[in-house]
Amino acid sequence: MTHSPAVDVRHRPKLVDRSLLIGIAVVAGLLCVSLFTGVYDIFGAEDGGWMFQMTRVPRTIALVLAGAAMAMSGLVMQLLTQNRFVEPTTTGTTEWAGLGLLTVTVLVPTASISLKMAVAILFAFVGTMVFFAFLRRVSLRSSLIVPIVGIMLGAVVGSISTFIALTTDTLQNLGVWFAGSFTTVIKGHYEYLWIVAIVAVAVFIAADRFTVAGLGKEIATTVGVNYNQIVLLGTGLVAIATGVVTVVVGALPFLGLIVPNIVSMMRGDDLRSNLPWVCLLGIAIVTVCDLVARTIIMPFEVPVSVVLGVVGAAVFVFLLLRQRKNG
Repeated sequence: MTHSPAVDVRHRPKLVDRSLLIGIAVVAGLLCVSLFTGVYDIFGAEDGGWMFQMTRVPRTIALVLAGAAMAMSGLVMQLLTQNRFVEPTTTGTTEWAGLGLLTVTVLVPTASISLKMAVAILFAFVGTMVFFAFLRRVSLRSSLIVPIVGIMLGAVVGSISTFIALTTDTLQNLGVWFAGSFTTVIKGHYEYLWIVAIVAVAVFIAADRFTVAGLGKEIATTVGVNYNQIVLLGTGLVAIATGVVTVVVGALPFLGLIVPNIVSMMRGDDLRSNLPWVCLLGIAIVTVCDLVARTIIMPFEVPVSVVLGVVGAAVFVFLLLRQRKNG
């Protein structure tokens, strides 16, 4: 993974420029389309206004928060691992969050959504730390070995979750959790997603430290950055974002892989100046995939994770071929 040699504030790209404002306008247009897309006639029905406030507005807000959170999580993980093919769904973080959600559901069937979210975050944090610990023992650090290790660990955790679900008759619940969809997002159910907005602010504040940590432990230590502390902070923030999104929406595969790579190819690797673009592009991709999911077999709807998985897999293959071409 190629990084800038240093975090130079004098030569850093502008945080807000004309192109970013144009991007914001385009994404705002997509969100407006999302607000008025659906089977229910919000204009002709008597309770159309009520349905608009109960379903369309919360769903659109959830698209913004979930898309930004998962794209941002992928960017942080790629910096910390120095690998462009790493994100929560290729490191097992999502599977660990699902295992935590399943565990609390089995042990405490009447658990509140707050408790489920807390346990999912805890499991996601532990699982991500297991991934980092495993990487430190792997001598071969090619760009493909790291995500392969993560996918392997995720598959093992997923198998454990499936076994537990089979023995406790909760397999259907497990399937629903991992099928990322905004169908069930309504007023009173999505509000926990606002937590990821706080995570985004924390990432922005610590952006320079994450960027320096992305240069490697030796360089980070040389310039006075506590590398292990930054890894713990980044892991904690990614775990919070992944746990919250998994509980409220479900898995959003490859989003954290697609977005940071596209932004990095266009703008380099400075996290602070890239963060607005990462969040914006994450929102745009999730919104477009959600619109496709809602309209492709209307009046029915497919999970947005299906559309996102197809797009993400294609981009993943493209990135692999691109890296091979560039040596």
